[in-house]
Amino acid sequence: MKNRTFVFLFLLLMTLAACGRSGAIETSVPPRPAGQEDVIGLTVPAMDTVRIGVVGLGMRGSGAVRRFCYIPGAKVTALCDLRQEAVDRGQQTWTKYGNTPAREYAGSADAWKQLCEQEDIDLVYICTDWLTHTPIALYAMECGKHVAIEVPAALDMEQIWALIDKAEQKRLHCMMLENCIYDFFELNTLQMAQDGMFGEIVHAQGAYHHNLDPFWGEYWNNWRLDYNSKHRGDVYPTHGIGPVCQALDIHRGDRMTRLVSMDTKPFNGPKIMEKLTGKPCPDFANGDQTNTLISTQNGKTMLIQHDVMTPRPYDRLYQLVGTDGYAGKYPTKIYCLREEIKEKVDAHHIADEKSYTGEELKALQEGHSSPILTEELEALAKKVGGHGGMDLIMDYRLIYCLRNGLPLDMDVYDLAEWCCLSPLSKLSLENGNRPVEIPDFTRGGWQKVQGFRFSLAE
Repeated sequence: MKNRTFVFLFLLLMTLAACGRSGAIETSVPPRPAGQEDVIGLTVPAMDTVRIGVVGLGMRGSGAVRRFCYIPGAKVTALCDLRQEAVDRGQQTWTKYGNTPAREYAGSADAWKQLCEQEDIDLVYICTDWLTHTPIALYAMECGKHVAIEVPAALDMEQIWALIDKAEQKRLHCMMLENCIYDFFELNTLQMAQDGMFGEIVHAQGAYHHNLDPFWGEYWNNWRLDYNSKHRGDVYPTHGIGPVCQALDIHRGDRMTRLVSMDTKPFNGPKIMEKLTGKPCPDFANGDQTNTLISTQNGKTMLIQHDVMTPRPYDRLYQLVGTDGYAGKYPTKIYCLREEIKEKVDAHHIADEKSYTGEELKALQEGHSSPILTEELEALAKKVGGHGGMDLIMDYRLIYCLRNGLPLDMDVYDLAEWCCLSPLSKLSLENGNRPVEIPDFTRGGWQKVQGFRFSLAE
């Protein structure tokens, strides 16, 4: 497997070099409107209680309502969905824990506008289909509300810049709900990297490999498969790129500068569509596998992959490659270090779940716990769940930062950088795998903060 990865990287690098000689596709950065400033490190007055309106009560939204029942200072004041029965289920969940019933909005395609206009809402939490994420977020911010948007928050460059400008104009938090940065291994490994265990991180890999065969039929009105049928490129990049961008300090001392993408033909997509709908789909756009190689200003690289069409085992291929060490996850957790630390752990004596016991791996990680992961929060996350607990940690951190007047863990520029892979990978693919320049979404502010760190109350 490792040999195949290196061969693939070599081929992509050769393509990037060859295309570079003929020039990369440039992408424009619209000038920042007069009187508008960046929102890097944005803080707002602390809130004792965060009043939340949840829009979209399908798989993700209904789970969020349940998690908010366990988070101090979180109060769901409004619930919205196209379907009244979905709102009813959300209401039952919220009131089951002794909470005051939330107001209900349902029955029309724009019922969410009424929710956004209410004064007793601080945060609009958006869990609808992908096509409506940005319109709802823009309207909510226009109404003075902070927004948290399920992934992907934006689908094209126009939407990305619109969210940035609205957040800057209104001085509001606009965060994407990227849960994978809160997985336990990723949190622990990020801290190990920040503590220098791997030297300087020079390369990182992330992926979303998830056979969605059991889930295609659960998406309302077939919206997710329909989107894949109409759009080429990495349409769901954020789970893979989010954790590695934090490890590489993207827009906190470094920035992504260029990408090049390759994909396979859509072998399985048309078959899945015909099986689900009973109609042939000869023009299915999204390839079964999409691969994107990214370079950074500081001379580092990332490889991001997407595959939801084949029966390969689930993995997010989280890997950090440093000058003095390596960490990886899927199919097993693994560390390799240049120097001996506690145990002999090098290229020929790796620490993984097969050769090491859980206690030995724990000893290797000891002293590098994430500052946000207290024993109480870890226990709560494992009790409540949500993708193994990382959803609970994500929501807890969002409410914690708002209640303490702190910058959020993810800002609107993270949203932009992680979402831009979708339109820019498409641009590369449709132009013969040419490199594409990645714009500076901070408009010059990417070095204002040096190094990613979680904010904590004193």
